[in-house]
Amino acid sequence: MVPGGPQRVGVVGYGRLGQSLVSRLLAQGSELGLELVFVWNRDPGRMAGSVPPALQLQDLTALEERHPDLVVEVAHPNIIHESGVQILRHANLLVGSPSALADQTTKQRLTEASNHWGHTVFVARGALWGSEDIRRLDEAGGLQSLRVTMATHPDGFRLEGSLAAAHSSGPRTVLYEGPVRGLCPLAPRNSNTMAAAALAAPSLGFDGVIGVLVADLSLTDMHVVDVELNGPPGPTGRSFTVHTHRENPAQPGAVTGSATVTAFWQSFLGAVRPLQGSLGFCILQN
Repeated sequence: MVPGGPQRVGVVGYGRLGQSLVSRLLAQGSELGLELVFVWNRDPGRMAGSVPPALQLQDLTALEERHPDLVVEVAHPNIIHESGVQILRHANLLVGSPSALADQTTKQRLTEASNHWGHTVFVARGALWGSEDIRRLDEAGGLQSLRVTMATHPDGFRLEGSLAAAHSSGPRTVLYEGPVRGLCPLAPRNSNTMAAAALAAPSLGFDGVIGVLVADLSLTDMHVVDVELNGPPGPTGRSFTVHTHRENPAQPGAVTGSATVTAFWQSFLGAVRPLQGSLGFCILQN
């Protein structure tokens, strides 16, 4: 980054989050000291008519030619698996698909690349409510269990592997219940909230945080996320507990809820302004 100059931002992915981010950067970037330098999407045709041709990056391996300070991934976990290390060679990285970090090899490679090249990996909180509180409680040794339940209509799921053929057996069906690490590869686009929780609570991590994925036929226009945590028993034998219930409006069949778009923008601002204390997400590695 040139001292006193704008931060140069690249966006990888042009789905709902990418479109919102690009639109705001084009409209507000200059007043925020930000410059959008490229947008990449696996299907370039999706950018036609809305992304200026000069900003369309056709080959992600050529991103260094745009000299980004921060690259924002809002595409798919595969991008982090395939290109995360390359991105960190040239810029800081804001991960919008933290389910990718359930893969231990990917996380280790990103950590090593971050240390080697001196760039930072940021993880957006997404739909996780209370991420900072979870992190602080975990750092203080006061977190004993953490459970995240995500429920929505079956049309809102993008399932893979053994869950791809899962069917609802009634109005409300639990499709998965177990360690978050096991869920992420089966529901990479629907487990990011749970992955963010695992990263916010490293004492439990992907193997200790429990994820529950629920298909609910009544939830045609929202995603519901319940976060339940417990601390160790106190002097009286009772445990500290917190239960948050989040209802996120969503278009029918949408993977991303409306409130998640707003939360992601705040995480993004935290990534471009870390020196000013605007930290709205978890830092994986500095």
